[in-house]
Amino acid sequence: MTCQYNFSAGPSMIPRAVLNQAQEELLDWHGTGMSVMEMSHRSKQYLPIIEEAEAGLRDLLSIPKNYKVLFLQGGAITQNIMVPMNLLANRSASYVASGYWSKRTYTDAQVFSNINMAASSESINYTQAPNMKSWNFSKQDAYVHFCLNETIHGVEYFEDPKIDEVPIVCDMSSNILSRGIDVSSYGVIYAGAQKNIGPAGLTLIIVRDDLLDFADKKTPTTLSWKIQSDNNSMINTPSTFSIYMAGLVFKWLKEKGGLKEVEKFNIKKASVLYDFIDQSDFYYNDIDISNRSRMNVPFRIKDDSLTMTFVAEAEKKGLYQLKGHRLVGGLRASIYNAMPIEGVNALIQFMKEFEKNNT
Repeated sequence: MTCQYNFSAGPSMIPRAVLNQAQEELLDWHGTGMSVMEMSHRSKQYLPIIEEAEAGLRDLLSIPKNYKVLFLQGGAITQNIMVPMNLLANRSASYVASGYWSKRTYTDAQVFSNINMAASSESINYTQAPNMKSWNFSKQDAYVHFCLNETIHGVEYFEDPKIDEVPIVCDMSSNILSRGIDVSSYGVIYAGAQKNIGPAGLTLIIVRDDLLDFADKKTPTTLSWKIQSDNNSMINTPSTFSIYMAGLVFKWLKEKGGLKEVEKFNIKKASVLYDFIDQSDFYYNDIDISNRSRMNVPFRIKDDSLTMTFVAEAEKKGLYQLKGHRLVGGLRASIYNAMPIEGVNALIQFMKEFEKNNT
């Protein structure tokens, strides 16, 4: 059987070991006679699951005690509205646009007043992220928002912001847990789960506790970080199975040696793929080397008419979801934590064969 690898930007690959454990426990979790999917979120059987998931995340990221961890729903895109609802408090806020998703976050926030653009690389087609030193914001801002990694354009920041004057809000959906970060550099971190954490349906929020008291009084209870925090993310029924799966992924990452070892592995995978693309006269990547994403590698064939043939023939080889995002075209390989090096090597081998057959 041909090995099959899923290069989707999300929902994406989940570690095989995690899937195997979930399969073993699916019908009977730890002798309870119930599946996790059947458990009441308030039951004595389920509470250890969510508590262990939070503990696992805190351990991996060394989250300080003055930060709350929330397990919410609605995807990261719902935070486009929840962030200003919970932080703005009739003040101003500034946004950095380094790709499609951060630009959309800025656009969605326009329903609120005093939303400003701190920096944008749209004029150069998001081929480079705006340098943090160039961000133009006010010290009176409620927050500055940016995205650490752009899945569509393949642009990533590799440093934590060093800004003390204003809380930093960061969308880390597509590279959280791919390397260590200094959580204390951020006021709020949020991430959709379906890339590096587990199945879709879960959104993680890590918020400094002094930022929980700014929510607009009109904020619905389910959209209030403060109310969700006070109720252990259970003001309504949480995404119980996704939280369970996230907990298994956190344990898997710990077994891999933690985020230092995971980062080394991700650097290796990305370097092998970029090195091949760079030496080729057939494929190319136009993102500035300083900002090339380790998680999402967009690339193109110089003869764009071959792109769809490439996608179709790759699928026949068991290499799936290599088509670029519909907004930008081209090709894209998402190589999150769960992607083994064998998958990257299989892709490169196919790319060599395709180039040979089409030149």
